[in-house]
Amino acid sequence: MNRIFLEAEWRKLAMANYSVPPSLLQKYLPYKTELDLWNDTCYVSLVGFLFDNTRLKGFRIPFHTRFEEVNLRFYVRYKEGDTWKRGVVFLSEIVPKPALAFVANTIYNERYTTCYMQHSWLADETSLTAEYKWKKSNWNSFKITAGNTAFPLEEGSETAFITEHYWGYTKRGINKSSEYGVEHPKWGIYKTMNHSIDVNFSDVYGPQFGFLSDETPKSVFLAEGSEVIIREGTLIR
Repeated sequence: MNRIFLEAEWRKLAMANYSVPPSLLQKYLPYKTELDLWNDTCYVSLVGFLFDNTRLKGFRIPFHTRFEEVNLRFYVRYKEGDTWKRGVVFLSEIVPKPALAFVANTIYNERYTTCYMQHSWLADETSLTAEYKWKKSNWNSFKITAGNTAFPLEEGSETAFITEHYWGYTKRGINKSSEYGVEHPKWGIYKTMNHSIDVNFSDVYGPQFGFLSDETPKSVFLAEGSEVIIREGTLIR
């Protein structure tokens, strides 16, 4: 088992899940992975959440323990021997701290960028609202209002498919990719009441994803999150 690289809490994960043509993602597939579909649907997910209590190799880095992240990701699987491993590939990861982007891009060859970011969580007797905002050319925002009780994950559901991918894969070249393990318990899910997504996908993610600005996501939900462990990576050749 690989050593622990990062420990943190991921909290209040807002997820909007879009159906896209599989051909859109083919060029982003890491070596030896293939697209992982759910009910013949190819998904990309817009995900906003809060990193908290972050430790890098056991150490807390001053001013880098609590911060927002917004990412755009899709789902893959990789066959090792007779076992399929289900994982995610990040098309983009946005954080507010340049040092975070530098470390992730250097060590994992990920696609991190830095933007000014904000988040807010508001709760009352019946509802919970989580909003994540980031500024590129203009402000973008993703907000979900849900009931304030988290329910257990439903096995075999779309929500389980989206949240239960426990590997990360990164394209490192034509015949090389990296794999790292992500460990966390099953997440409780809040029942969505309403949401708003004001994102210029073309500006943030490139013109090939611009059509998502006019698309209605197939699902939107808010997950409570948990403590998370990310392990050091392994090369696949």
